[in-house]
Amino acid sequence: MSETGNEDPKAARHKAAMEKQKAKVDARIAEADTERGIALLLTGKGKGKSSSAFGMVMRALAYGQKVGVIQFIKGEQLSGEEIYVRERCPEVTLYQMGTGFTWNTQDRSGDIAAAERTWEQATALLTDADYDLVVLDELTYMLAYDYLDEQRVLDALVNRPPHQSVVVTGRGGGSALQAIMDTVSEVKDVKHAFRAGIKARKGVDY
Repeated sequence: MSETGNEDPKAARHKAAMEKQKAKVDARIAEADTERGIALLLTGKGKGKSSSAFGMVMRALAYGQKVGVIQFIKGEQLSGEEIYVRERCPEVTLYQMGTGFTWNTQDRSGDIAAAERTWEQATALLTDADYDLVVLDELTYMLAYDYLDEQRVLDALVNRPPHQSVVVTGRGGGSALQAIMDTVSEVKDVKHAFRAGIKARKGVDY
C-alpha cells in the first residue's frame, strides 16, 4: 500500500499481468484433453541431456511406474546413473551397448552389430505395454552414423503402446525424428569447463 492508502501502481500492474497470464495457462490446460504417452527428444550440443532423462526416470519411479533404460554408446566407463540404478533401483530394466564411444572402438562393423543387438532390447521395451517410460539414451548417434535403419526406428517409436512415453537423447537425430516427437528440447552449449582444461568431475559429468 502507498502512504495515501491506495494500492501501489507497480503492484497493481503486476497483479493484473499475473491474472492475465493465469487465465491463458488455465485455458491451455483446459484445451489439453488428450490422454496418452508422449515422445520427447532431448538434443543439442550442450551438457545435461542424459541427466535430464534420468531425472524423468526418478520422477516416473516416484509414481510407481515401470521404467526401462537402453543406453547406446555408453557402457565402458562406469557412470553414477548406472551405479544408482543398479544398486538402488533394481526394478528398472537397464541395458547398455557397452562398446563405449565410436572414436574409441574405431570398428564400424563391430559397432553396427552392437547397435543391432541393443536395438533388439529397445524394441522389446517399445512393444511391451507394461512399460510406462522408456529412455533411449544416445540413440540419435545410431541414426547419424547409419548404424540403424532410420525408418525402422521411427516406426517403432510411433507404434509403441499408446500410454507409453519415450525419451530419446543425443545430438542431432535428423528432421524425420524431430517430426514424430511431441516435444523437442535443445540444450545449448554456451560454456563448458572441459574447454578450460578442467577434468570431468565425478558426480557432475559422470
